[in-house]
Amino acid sequence: MKRRIGWIAAATAVFGVATAAAGYRNALADPIVRDLHLPAPIAPTSVVLLTDSHVAGPDMPPERLARIVAQVNMLKPDVVLLAGDYVSDKAASTRTYPAQVAIAPFAALRPRLGTFAVLGNHDHERGAAEMRHSLRAAGVEPLANDAVRAGPLAIGGLDDATTDHADLPATLAALQRIGGFPIVLSHNPDPFKKLSGKVALMLAGHTHCGQVRLPILGALTYGSNYGARYGCGVVREKGRVLVVGAGLGTSELPSRFGTPPDIWRITIGG
Repeated sequence: MKRRIGWIAAATAVFGVATAAAGYRNALADPIVRDLHLPAPIAPTSVVLLTDSHVAGPDMPPERLARIVAQVNMLKPDVVLLAGDYVSDKAASTRTYPAQVAIAPFAALRPRLGTFAVLGNHDHERGAAEMRHSLRAAGVEPLANDAVRAGPLAIGGLDDATTDHADLPATLAALQRIGGFPIVLSHNPDPFKKLSGKVALMLAGHTHCGQVRLPILGALTYGSNYGARYGCGVVREKGRVLVVGAGLGTSELPSRFGTPPDIWRITIGG
């Protein structure tokens, strides 16, 4: 009987180690490029969405983010949008990095019309002023409940809803003032429910698409008040489109199952 219990314990330990190794390997995978075309009365304009880089050891050192940036440049985007959570303070981190180091790889991005960003909940916890300073130093324009024009696009940057910094009415008003095809960039996807019908597209992250999504059971959590409703991928609702990226890095644990890292390329117009 004791021998049998010993074999069961050993098998369980081996399974646990193998599962952890597989999850870590998945977390280190190169991001998948996902494409979406959105018809609009403008010249074709490509927008790349990157979210949740969570630069921290062991799975996302700055060097890995630099390789992902090179991958993005090969797509030749017109605009790059960064949806927040550039840093990570997860308990399982083997190393954390200051904001400037975590964000510095984005300086190598080469979109035709510019790179724009909002902050996520981890960024606010680290310090919004420091994060925005580091973004500007990397040539990225941070947005906080305001909007900017980039070619035919009007990009409204909604500040983080998780930490109660979002002001959707102010963001929508800013979009209306500058004109152009309106896009709302948000870290948290939940504000999509209250989005005006005049804005056809919102881009977000935060959920990691569940990060660990098991067969039958599904995701353990999406970090959204609406559960799976705005949890992942393309959501179409009342004539509007929400795109939620799975992110590049990880939160809590350096592990992924059923949710590979991804890059979204959205072509608007044409």
